[in-house]
Amino acid sequence: WFEDPWKITMLRNDVGIFTERGGTIAFLLNKKGIAVVDTQFPEQSQHLINELKKKTEKPFKVLINTHHHGDHSSGNISFKGITEHVLAHANSKINQENSAKQNKSEDKQLYPDQTYTDTWCQKIGKETICLHYFGAGHTNGDSLIHFEHANIVHLGDLLFNRRHPNVDRGAGANMQSWMQVLDKALAKFDNQTLYVFGHSGTGYEVTGKADDLRAFRDYLGNVLKFTDEQIKAGKTKEEILKATSVPGSDQWKGDGINKPLQAAYEELTAK
Repeated sequence: WFEDPWKITMLRNDVGIFTERGGTIAFLLNKKGIAVVDTQFPEQSQHLINELKKKTEKPFKVLINTHHHGDHSSGNISFKGITEHVLAHANSKINQENSAKQNKSEDKQLYPDQTYTDTWCQKIGKETICLHYFGAGHTNGDSLIHFEHANIVHLGDLLFNRRHPNVDRGAGANMQSWMQVLDKALAKFDNQTLYVFGHSGTGYEVTGKADDLRAFRDYLGNVLKFTDEQIKAGKTKEEILKATSVPGSDQWKGDGINKPLQAAYEELTAK
């Protein structure tokens, strides 16, 4: 008897999350159809599709990508021929195409056939799904996906819950702007909003509240502040990257601290 390697958790109304390997997937399952946000990898997305098909014969209305990274979009291919549309921010589509060309994985992609630049909304049954773009953050194409009736927002990799983030400067990431994106989210959504995060550190959840957004925004600020102080003190990049923690954000532990430190260094020293 094997336990399934994945976990499905219903959150509110008809919205749930699926976790296995990669960035957290969210889905809507109601009387009018199915919407899916992010796809992990092909094997994982197939597991999700199989589970959803056990629950309903309704059609897959839309597949949404929060951004282009492979652990959020390479499972798109499993939806080929079964979803009516694939949607992402215009920059996310460009990034996905560029990455696929670089990795010679163009034949393994299902690209968005619909894109948007600022805001996009669609009603599915009683639920209205709206996508918002607030500027560069983790990449230059991160969408915030709001299930308005359930009041759930999937942030994708705009929030790493107590885990050091990847900062994809090659795809337009900007840490100063990222902090502003989180402030815009806090202003747009309310204290009852439930957030879904792309990733979390050991012992932390992939869902949370506004306080988690504030904590991560402050973490980004602390990384920038620490790096700036080190640069001004005459430290080399190599010396800065040896840091094992960020002053003021001690909940962020473990591997991967070099990624935000490197990105902060590049951002602060860019001419």
